[in-house]
Amino acid sequence: MIYNLLQFIGGLILCLGYIPQIAQIIKTHSVQDLNLKTFSMIFLGILFMEIYALNLVINNVGHMFLITNSMALILSGIMCFLIIKFKEV
Repeated sequence: MIYNLLQFIGGLILCLGYIPQIAQIIKTHSVQDLNLKTFSMIFLGILFMEIYALNLVINNVGHMFLITNSMALILSGIMCFLIIKFKEV
């Protein structure tokens, strides 16, 4: 039980790290110093972990991991979308 709570808190803190960057991009429309390749690789890595998390849930463990990983997948996807949207051509 305590490990589930620690995983949830840790995952939540990691996810909250995306929010200031997303807010700044939306406010400034500037992604000049952000690398799409970096955030694409992060997104892909989280996607693979999401598949693993689904396997854990099917085996009735890892529910907190699925929740926080899903949040990270969505937030990293938003980052990739914003970089593509506001990329100067």
